[in-house]
Amino acid sequence: QVQLVESGGGLVQAGDSLRLSCVASGRTFSSVAMGWFRQALGKEREFVAAVSRSGSYTYYADSVKGRFTISRDNAKNTVYLQMNSLKPEDTADYYCAARSRYGTVRMSARDAYDYWGQGTQVTVSS
Repeated sequence: QVQLVESGGGLVQAGDSLRLSCVASGRTFSSVAMGWFRQALGKEREFVAAVSRSGSYTYYADSVKGRFTISRDNAKNTVYLQMNSLKPEDTADYYCAARSRYGTVRMSARDAYDYWGQGTQVTVSS
């Protein structure tokens, strides 16, 4: 089992930055790949970014590429999502997720992940 707790959300203006954090417990952190997803009101949960177990490989949705950066600190059991140049369309609940299984399912797929946090809300005003 892996427990995930997100933090760092809030209300910001367009163009501002935020850094989300997700602390994991319950399993060796370096044994899981990590991802961030988001869900806007009335929409499906969508992939934002992911990072491999070692941190060597990162993946991004086209909508955030160049603005968001995912990173992890395995010594602190934490994954981060640095969000710059925020836009109103980035408004959503943001969830971190852990992937324990190896396989061919894409890192951007929701069903690749076994564990999910409760989410943190990000609101970007125009």
